[in-house]
Amino acid sequence: MLFKLSFRNMRRSLKDYLIYFFTLVLGVAIFYVFNSLESQSVMLNVSENTHEIIALVTAVMSALSVLVAVVLGFLIIYASRFLMKRRKREFGIYMTLGMGRGQISRILLLETLLIGLFSLGVGLILGIFASQLMSVFVANLFEADMTNFAFIFSPSALFTTIGLFAIIYLIVMIFNTVSVGRQKLIDLLHSDKTHEKVKIKSLAPSLILLAVAATLLTLAYTGVTKNVAELTDEKLLAFIVMGVVGTFLLFWSLSGLILRFVMQLKNFYYKNLNTFIFRELNSKINTTVISMSIISLLLFLTIGIFSSAISIRNSMTENLQSLVPADFQAAKFMNMYSHSEDPDKVHKSAINVVDAMKELGVNPDDVFASYVTLEAYTVEDLTHRQTIGAAAFESVEDVTTVDLDILLNRSEYIVKKSEYNALAQLYQTPKIELAADQYAVVANYDSMVRARNYALENSAPTITLDGKTLKPSTSKVIDGFLEMAVNHVNSGFIVVPDDICLSPDSASRSFLAGNYKTQTDSEKIALEQTLTEKLFAYEVYDNYWLFGETKTAMYEDSIGLKAMATFIGLYLGVVFLITCAALLALKEISESSDSQHKYRTLRDLGVDQKSANRALLAGTAIFFGLPLLVAIIHSIFGIMFASTIIRTFANIDLLSSIIATALFMIAIYGGYFLITYQTSRRIITTRD
Repeated sequence: MLFKLSFRNMRRSLKDYLIYFFTLVLGVAIFYVFNSLESQSVMLNVSENTHEIIALVTAVMSALSVLVAVVLGFLIIYASRFLMKRRKREFGIYMTLGMGRGQISRILLLETLLIGLFSLGVGLILGIFASQLMSVFVANLFEADMTNFAFIFSPSALFTTIGLFAIIYLIVMIFNTVSVGRQKLIDLLHSDKTHEKVKIKSLAPSLILLAVAATLLTLAYTGVTKNVAELTDEKLLAFIVMGVVGTFLLFWSLSGLILRFVMQLKNFYYKNLNTFIFRELNSKINTTVISMSIISLLLFLTIGIFSSAISIRNSMTENLQSLVPADFQAAKFMNMYSHSEDPDKVHKSAINVVDAMKELGVNPDDVFASYVTLEAYTVEDLTHRQTIGAAAFESVEDVTTVDLDILLNRSEYIVKKSEYNALAQLYQTPKIELAADQYAVVANYDSMVRARNYALENSAPTITLDGKTLKPSTSKVIDGFLEMAVNHVNSGFIVVPDDICLSPDSASRSFLAGNYKTQTDSEKIALEQTLTEKLFAYEVYDNYWLFGETKTAMYEDSIGLKAMATFIGLYLGVVFLITCAALLALKEISESSDSQHKYRTLRDLGVDQKSANRALLAGTAIFFGLPLLVAIIHSIFGIMFASTIIRTFANIDLLSSIIATALFMIAIYGGYFLITYQTSRRIITTRD
């Protein structure tokens, strides 16, 4: 009998508590998908270094899974508490009919077990199939060969997921049993008669706290978007605390002001069912000030984490395509030991990169189908002080993180036009044209570009080399680079006409970039291993001051960071968003259950069901929309702060990340909103 009763209750719960099942299923699926990353990567045809990167990403995901498990555990227990609330009267009737607390506890145990098995089964099936899509995503992210792709099942992820949710369900069963055991029969029978009273908070305290909240949030917003270069860890922590406290005070003050404000708009307040809508809303906000504050902050974190992760991923993908156009590069410092008493060191210091490579056993003519060499010069009397100036640096806040005198005294690199244009041809970037009395500035590091543009636009500084005075060819910096990198890190160099005579002793760096002769991947791997062993061993680096990197290594390193940002953003973003939406949904459904008699009264007074449904929709939309609106406002300033930080190593594409984040929010948050409204509408239309 108890099993039949439990099974009947579970079937009924599928309709009444769709949010609960939806959350459980999503939680199981997400946990399985992200814990099966290691199994998904086994079939990928990638290098050993990439496998190590994937192993690192997997380890980070496993560590994050502990946090995710705790969050999901609290969410499920919190959901069970709301579900128990609606069933108190049902349990009271069971006890009136002679059923003991032990029997009721056994019913709950069976129900929880059935619900757990059902949601776990559906979630695992969904997760297993979703992980196949994740496999394709992982392969795309790591640019892997999908030739050997097959349906992947991860036993380790399966057992981890089952074990985790078994523990959570066990805790829920204990919680439910203890909760029923503590209830008195009279309280169970009259639970539907107890309702929150609508409280209108005093106007003066609400206005004062609103002003305090606005002040704290303004200080926090200003602090993280102005003078970022001077922002210390202590100041950042203080601004974060201001934001958290300001958010709480904002919701506390709104709980006392929204109804008062609407009541002043009499034509609006007494129109249709607005009186009922806003008094119900006031009751919900009054009882969830802390919850709404936490939800709003979690939504802010979700938007920030997800949009930043997408920005980093998109920017790094674009950077790899545009900033790493050649197979190989090597750079050598020149004349580092020109004053040494060791003849061998003087010799090794003075030779250019090609001769250094030949002495180390690598002939560029044998290795590269095409390559370009270039010399960069420095002269003592040409520094940033002459070409940029203090005013330009001071105009760009994030440049001044370095001592201004150090910046001003840095020597400019000087490059001949023909050599730069040869490199530009190899890189497939625009060439530079100069008149005999002109020079050009090439850079792509954002803050330095802004400083240099300020100087070019306002003072158009001239420079003197080889007795000739040169003026800027343009009032803007030319976008470009000398050395390949996964980020925009070129702080700038000067390109001058070929007839400018520069002393060989002023050569500062010798540079080479080239494309291999190899045709197959295996030949390329063998060649790069040889180059690494011969050119970049520690002893070689120490004696020759030779630096170099392959396109393959740069891609793999960049992909590792890109993958880390993407997976962390997806994992935490989805879990935080589900948590926020589920908490709001459960509260709304619980309120709808408590308000059944109010909607019944509205029907008795002649309100048609369509109007009641519209009132429910409006109230639910405002309840879901209020914390999201506050989170969006927080996110505007949060993303401005994050973009300043991210800009130091990547040009971010805010538009695409904002669009992707919006679609992500609509899919999950909007999905919960629709399910909540449909479930609540079914509850309020149920007749006794």
